[in-house]
Amino acid sequence: MGDYPKALSYYEKDLAIGQQSLPSNHPDLAKSYNNIGLVYENMGNYLKAHSFYERAVEIGQQSLPTNHPNLKMYRENLEDMKKKL
Repeated sequence: MGDYPKALSYYEKDLAIGQQSLPSNHPDLAKSYNNIGLVYENMGNYLKAHSFYERAVEIGQQSLPTNHPNLKMYRENLEDMKKKL
């Protein structure tokens, strides 16, 4: 098992920096949201994970081509989370 609270803290800092320095639909923000979702999923907090995966998909749909592998991954994570809820 990893140190999820520590990982979460680092990913949240990464997201905060990105939100200050990037446009709100930048693909790097989608990656940050997805990473936070992964941590929450691994911690068993599926509702929070779902919320972050949703945001990753929203941003990815605005900023990435429909066939982009990252967008596909964000969508798969969201669908998997829906099944767990």
